Amino acid sequence: MEAKWTDKAKAIRKGEELDLAKLQQYINDNLPDTTGKLVVEQFPSGFSNLTYLIRMGEREMVLRRPPFGANIKSGHDMSREFRILSALEKHYAKVPKPLLFCEDHEVLGADFYIMERVRGVILRPKMPKEMHPEPALMGKIGLSLIDDFVKLHALDYEGIGLGQLGKPEGYVKRQIEGWTRRYHKAKTDEIPGMEALAKWLANHMPPESDQSLIHNDYKYDNLVLNENDWSKVIAILDWEMATLGDPLMDLGTSLGYWVDDDDPPAMKMLQLSPTLLPGNPTRAEVAQQYATKSGRNLDHLVFYYVYGLFKIAVIVQQIYARYKKGLTKDERFAMLIHAVKECANIGQQAIAKNRIDKLF
Repeated sequence: MEAKWTDKAKAIRKGEELDLAKLQQYINDNLPDTTGKLVVEQFPSGFSNLTYLIRMGEREMVLRRPPFGANIKSGHDMSREFRILSALEKHYAKVPKPLLFCEDHEVLGADFYIMERVRGVILRPKMPKEMHPEPALMGKIGLSLIDDFVKLHALDYEGIGLGQLGKPEGYVKRQIEGWTRRYHKAKTDEIPGMEALAKWLANHMPPESDQSLIHNDYKYDNLVLNENDWSKVIAILDWEMATLGDPLMDLGTSLGYWVDDDDPPAMKMLQLSPTLLPGNPTRAEVAQQYATKSGRNLDHLVFYYVYGLFKIAVIVQQIYARYKKGLTKDERFAMLIHAVKECANIGQQAIAKNRIDKLF
């Protein structure tokens, strides 16, 4: 495939501009080996933390900051994400190199950090048709995604200095209770299916399967692929929600993003991840391959999948609530309430049929 498909930034969205003069001064003061006029663009995808491409001379970097108006601290803790990258970078090759963390709000009005750019290909839900991998290559990319997921969960988090990142004991219970609280805090509409999922999850929690470093947002558009061999993952992005916990809860989150070809049209329209491309493994195939590679037991797979759907629905609800309050003007957010309802619908079907595929 051609290097022309390297992930590219675009013009900055209205309302999300940065103070270029202050940013240039900050970089000049803290990265003295970086020279040249500052040029900033924005990576247009994603609904959470804002991501900008920074060019100064020949050097390319990436800046991450919270959304304007966000008040969900745990999901937008820039210092935490920078700390995770700083620890991983010394022991794990597949993360961007972190460069600077800034907590001086006089610069950009919020905490932010800067890291080196990893040039590569990112598969996104609405990528051009000409960019779609051939089925055989798509199958290989899917297998690489699973392989790297298993390797991530096998990392010695104590050995790389992340033993204090979270409290893995009691993780399952805390997640169900926490995401249920977050849903009610961000609730804007009456959605009986969401209430039903919350109740079912609270009543069906399995024993914890294991403890590991978990990413919590592992999907295609957070993976950077080699420009010359798309079957190889060269970097994993967006560690903002990473913590220590049950790896099968992490798997459940990823399966929540995984739409199959026989899912209902409304679910396909959500475009959560480009999993409908020919050659891509199905949800059930992903789960089976993960179990084979990791040796983990998936007896409670439906619980983990329903949890993934519920969690994704809550995150979307939080973003939609910000939009309803006028804290963001991004018109992509206007239809997100339908995504919440659809996730609830799919979750109820999975519970009723006690499976994660062929739900309709």
